[in-house]
Amino acid sequence: MTLKAGNIIEGTVINITNFGAFIDVEGKTGLVHISEVADTFVKDIREHLKEQDKVKVKVISVDENGKISLSIKQAMPPKRSAKPIEIDWSGDRNKNSSANFEDIMSKFLKDSEERQQDVKRHQESKGRGYSRRS
Repeated sequence: MTLKAGNIIEGTVINITNFGAFIDVEGKTGLVHISEVADTFVKDIREHLKEQDKVKVKVISVDENGKISLSIKQAMPPKRSAKPIEIDWSGDRNKNSSANFEDIMSKFLKDSEERQQDVKRHQESKGRGYSRRS
């Protein structure tokens, strides 16, 4: 198989550095950057890979100088949840479903007015102890 962007091939880890791992693929050496090793944050690449590991990699790019960029995380199949999400389509979103819009709005306005009054009282009480001098 030729090294083309998008191909998924198997390679061997030949060297590990702080910024990534060098992988031998089809007799050539490519780099898997540390950000392309796993779906999660990788602080120490040596916790995920060791030399001589066989890994599946996706060829991200091959430039005109022969530099090969690889990805392990893009070669992995997409994660799917074990159980599908169940949605309640019955329409009963909450226990106040019988309340109409006007009732909900009047309750909101009453609560809002009470909060505004509390804020005004608090601000007035903060200013009582001080007087401005001209």
